[in-house]
Amino acid sequence: MTGISGKEIGFISKLELKNKYYFSRSDIKENFSGDSELNVYLYRLKKKGRVVKLSKDRYFLVPIKAIKNKWVEHPFIVIDEMMGSKDYCIIGKAAANYWKITDQIPFEYEVYAVNKKPKIVKIFNFRVNIKRRRKENMPRQVVRKIYGHKFNVTTKKESEKWS
Repeated sequence: MTGISGKEIGFISKLELKNKYYFSRSDIKENFSGDSELNVYLYRLKKKGRVVKLSKDRYFLVPIKAIKNKWVEHPFIVIDEMMGSKDYCIIGKAAANYWKITDQIPFEYEVYAVNKKPKIVKIFNFRVNIKRRRKENMPRQVVRKIYGHKFNVTTKKESEKWS
């Protein structure tokens, strides 16, 4: 494992001072001369385990205080950031566990999303199973907060069918 360069430390510390662990390419663009340089630094940081790619333009910065680059973020916050905070809903066992309908802690988090490609993504120590739904076919949902971050989850009544 190689160390972090001065330029990497520069923009990592700017993000950490703002407590901005979720960021997009446009948030750090001013630190680089062009897109190719930005791509190189993001690639290097991903290889070093300092940055985790969440979606096409969203990244998670593993804090410098993380021991051996290991960090666990709450899955609902990660899902909300992956989906860009819109047109999605957390369903299944994860929603049932959130409402305390079941004690089973999910390994895979099912998400209905509008205009997202169906896929399974492994992030940190859990999997996110994204399933496409039309907006009119989305289940009833509520907006909740966890650690000061909003996320969308099915209502308690809707979640009961997954218990």
